[in-house]
Formats: sequence, structure tokens, C-alpha cells
Amino acid sequence: MDPLQISLGVVVLLVLVALAFDFINGFHDAANAIATVVSTGVLRPGTAVAMAAALNFLAIFVFHLSVAATIGKGIVDPSAVGPNVILGALVGAIFWDLVTWYLGIPSSSSHALIGGIVGAAMAKAGPGVLVASGIIKTLVFIVLSPLLGFLLGSMMMVAVAWTLRRSTPSRIDRWFRRLQLISAGAYSLGHGGNDAQKTIGIIWLLLIASGHAAVSDAAPPFWTVASCYVAIAAGTLFGGWRIVKTMGQKITKLKPVDGFCAETGGALTLALATGLGIPVSTTHTITGAIVGVGATRRASAVRWGVAGNIVWAWIFTIPASAIVAAIAYWLSLLII
Repeated sequence: MDPLQISLGVVVLLVLVALAFDFINGFHDAANAIATVVSTGVLRPGTAVAMAAALNFLAIFVFHLSVAATIGKGIVDPSAVGPNVILGALVGAIFWDLVTWYLGIPSSSSHALIGGIVGAAMAKAGPGVLVASGIIKTLVFIVLSPLLGFLLGSMMMVAVAWTLRRSTPSRIDRWFRRLQLISAGAYSLGHGGNDAQKTIGIIWLLLIASGHAAVSDAAPPFWTVASCYVAIAAGTLFGGWRIVKTMGQKITKLKPVDGFCAETGGALTLALATGLGIPVSTTHTITGAIVGVGATRRASAVRWGVAGNIVWAWIFTIPASAIVAAIAYWLSLLII
């Protein structure tokens, strides 16, 4: 479809659908940021989600829009995108998010969105529209982000255990109940910084395709940035409680010192990826960090069966959302 043929009404409708996805992203992934601090008893659930939501929004002032640029220009060729592709991508991502939320499985909203974009774009124009560099670095970090979380979380745990080896358990617990407020806040900031930008990127892609922005633009309009950060913060405020239990207790039992190390390792991984413009999964990252922390105690401290089920969900995320997105694209041709 020619950009001039895409009506303003269609653009507005698709922007609203994108913001709905952003809200669901926050709702679905709230557990990533708050599960550890809630499960260790440091904060009550309501206080934790309020803090996480505020820091999700404050990330607007901290991170450059490099992840948004990757989603907007680095996954598929913008010239091959139309409203049907955007709608298909969002339907595929929202479908997978809701299914995994209902089942209480921590999956990746980020990779669901990327799978949706890839599936809908390929349904329209074939694999030639894919941007290899953006796809490759995203796929590489599907593996690297949980590994980095695991490595940094376990290294933090070993360093803390060695440094405080002469301290009493009660003193350690008292100190890390305070420090976990900082680590949970840092992770929430990283969550907002990486995840809100994915929706900014797809709205930017829509604006380019509809002629309301140019490929050469250095940044999307500010209203897209502000609205996406508001939407993800609002979603986080409602919280995805089904996943909190899985993340906070089913993988391994956590104490405040464990939560601090996992959140700090995850926050460092997110900051690195966001700085490099790589859309990563906050779910993968914090899960890897939690497993790393648990494994430093003993291998049996980790419920590997639960972790294995989560990994299977990760494997199916991109292909499942891509298939649904392709079907949604073909069906949308009857509407738009």
C-alpha cells in the first residue's frame, strides 16, 4: 500500500493497538522487576508495583532510543511495511503474551513482538524484507542475556558471600533488605528503558510506512516516546501476579541477599544491552540471574524442571508469535 493511501484513522487505530500491547507488556513483565523483592518480603506487592511503575517511566530520562531504532529500522525493511503488517505483528505478540500470562509462564514480550514483526512481514513480502544484522544480534542475545544474567548474578553472590563471610545471618539480612530496594529499583529502570522502546520502535515503523516520519529521522516524535513510557508504567502498576509466584519462589527460594544479587546482575545486563541498542528479554535476563544465584548454593537449590519449562516457552515464543502474526496479517487484508 502506498503511504499516502494509509488514512490517518488507520494510523491512529494501530497506534492505540500498539499502546495496548505496551500496557500488556508492562502487565505481563511486572513480575520480572518485582518478583524477587516481593518474594523475599522486603516490599508489599502494592508498594513494589508502584515503585516499579514509577521507575519504568523515569527511564525515559536515562536511556537513549537505540533499541527503538533497532525495532523501527533494523528488523525488517520499512518500505515493505504497511498497516496490515503492523496489525498482524501486534496481534501475534499480544496473543502470545496473554496465553503465557494465563498459564503463569515467564515468556518474552520482546521476542513475541519481534516474532510478530518477522511473521507478518514475511507473510506479505517473503524473507527478503528481513534485515539480517538486526535479526542476528537479537537471536544472539536470546542466548547471551540469560547467560550474562546467570554469570553476573552468580559472581555477585560469590563476591558477597566471601566479603561477608564473618557476618551473622541476621546482620546480612538486615543490610540486604535495604540494599534490595536499590537493586529492585535499578532493575525496574532497566526494564522500562529496554521494553518501552520496543513499542516506540513499532510505532516509529508505522509512522515511516505511513509517510508521517522519514527513515532518515534521528528519533521518533516525542509523543510516541512519552505515550509508550506511560503505557508500560500503567501496565506494570496493575501487575502480572500469576508470574510473580513462578519467578520469585518456584525456581529457587530467595533471601534478600539473593534478590539483591539477582536484580543487580540483571540490571547490569539490561543496561549493557540497551546501550548497544539490542532488544533483549527482561524475562530471560532475570530468570538467568535467579538461576545463577540459586546455583551458587548448590545445584539442587534450583528447580531445574521449572527452569526447563520456562526455556521451552522461550524457544516457542518467536515461531508461535510469528505464525499467529502471519495468520492475522492474511485475515486483516479483509478489513484494511
